[in-house]
Amino acid sequence: MLKTSLLIAGVIALAGMTSARAADEPKLSVTIYNNDLALVQDVRRIEPVKGRQVLEFKDVSAAIKPETVSLTAGGIDIVEQNFDYDLLTPSKLMEKAVGHEVKIVRTNPGTGQQTTETATVLSVNDGVVLKIGDRIEVLRDDDVPTRVIFDKVPDNLRAKPTLSVTVDADTAGLRLATLSYLTSGLSWKADYVALFDEAAGKLDLQGWITLENHSGTPFTGAETQLVAGNVTMASGQGDYKPRRGVVSGGAEARTGPGQALGDFYIYSLPERTTIAEAQTKQVSFLDVGGVSARKVYQYYAEGFVSADNPSSAAVVIDFANSTRSGLGAGLPAGTIRIYQRDTAGEPKFVGENAIDHTPQGSELAIKIGDAFDVTVQPTLVSATAISKTRTRYSMSYLIRNAKAAPVTVELRQAGVWGRDTEVEKASLPGHAIDAFTEGWSVPVPANGQTVLTFDIATGG
Repeated sequence: MLKTSLLIAGVIALAGMTSARAADEPKLSVTIYNNDLALVQDVRRIEPVKGRQVLEFKDVSAAIKPETVSLTAGGIDIVEQNFDYDLLTPSKLMEKAVGHEVKIVRTNPGTGQQTTETATVLSVNDGVVLKIGDRIEVLRDDDVPTRVIFDKVPDNLRAKPTLSVTVDADTAGLRLATLSYLTSGLSWKADYVALFDEAAGKLDLQGWITLENHSGTPFTGAETQLVAGNVTMASGQGDYKPRRGVVSGGAEARTGPGQALGDFYIYSLPERTTIAEAQTKQVSFLDVGGVSARKVYQYYAEGFVSADNPSSAAVVIDFANSTRSGLGAGLPAGTIRIYQRDTAGEPKFVGENAIDHTPQGSELAIKIGDAFDVTVQPTLVSATAISKTRTRYSMSYLIRNAKAAPVTVELRQAGVWGRDTEVEKASLPGHAIDAFTEGWSVPVPANGQTVLTFDIATGG
């Protein structure tokens, strides 16, 4: 929980730079994380009297985490705080009326005459049970128009989620108060649209932020920030997961949109925005043309095994989010949808895949499908123990191409172990992709085949 607290403190500090310039004005700031979490900072005007009193803050999130609430204001000490989340609904009114009297008004459909009786609500379990005079009756939902009249609204039912804070004010008068809390029900993700030109080796990339609000409360005119990165929660959310779609991690200094906060990245929406309850909203954050890209055929071998039948190579769009490639921006997690123009020049959807948070300077490989006419069949020729911890594997890969044009297949061999690995007798030159993967670019002629062979000595 410490990591989360430090990150939130950093976000508050960043927001404080802005609030210091407009300290005399109310404002609403929302910082949204990826794992169903948001930090709300709500600056409001209050006018307390001197002494102890209850202040009510309406329009707070219905999914607020009450234990995270912080209220600060000049000359005020907090005594107690309560979150009233029982909202005013017909069913809640009836629940609160158990043991109390209500009036039942029935209207005769034929004559329009109304009859009013006083009833005591006995139960609302799977229906409303009433005591009217000496009889027990179930309030039915039938063709007879019936209304229930209540004397008043119970004190603990609210039209909107309300935070009640008992405070002790040194003096009376108007002042600003900052209410901060964490809430669930708010989330964001990135969606990308890429138009790929295979002949030119370029793609145009647009990025959209998708905001969702299911917190039970609208946030109107909010300064909105988005945190890319998985914060660690007490429940275990935010545990490490391998990055999807990333071939190699980035090592380039950030130059794109957003700003760093420790190991996380914060994107600020350019304008205040209203995030309505039960709404999905999209906001543009990236629009770059002419990014260097290429289509490749890729085969990923998990280990050293044979296969009785060939498998299709994956069709992959390969590009980097580096300055050199023309992109130069970190990419938040989301889905990239790839389009290509047909012979009539119309963009057509050709596939999609997900990526995780991707630092600037990374190489991405977006799989959009499988090539039925480019196949790979692995054969484990031999596996020889060199020592107790090392084994030499002899592999052969038969790569066939049924296309009318030559292709290059990027073969990735996983299952190696870093410094303990030696590649021997390879029929084509290869290179290390990372500490656990070797790679080869295998040219295959049109309507032909290529056999890649190599020995790998590796150990655990």
